[in-house]
Amino acid sequence: MKAFRLDELEAERAANDGAYLQFLRERNMSVGLYALDAGAQDPQQPHHQDEVYFVVSGRAAITVGMETTQVARGSVVYVPAGVAHKFHHISEDLRVMVVFSPPES
Repeated sequence: MKAFRLDELEAERAANDGAYLQFLRERNMSVGLYALDAGAQDPQQPHHQDEVYFVVSGRAAITVGMETTQVARGSVVYVPAGVAHKFHHISEDLRVMVVFSPPES
């Protein structure tokens, strides 16, 4: 078993001065914590893997392909591999759990 605490992951991510911290990598998936502060720009490009976002905290909009929706704590969004997507209009610091399958390369 591998178990994690969100507060410890957030501290590690912040200490490494990065928006993204991959904290689990297995044969068929990887999991990370993605952070964007209020007003930030999301620099993401399409990924080669399917991904699922689980919003842990914050508020924003996300556009996936041609569709846009509002997200907040508890929102779950699926993004197919190769599809353009970005968080925007980030009104509260955003913390998102990201699951990639297969693992992010």
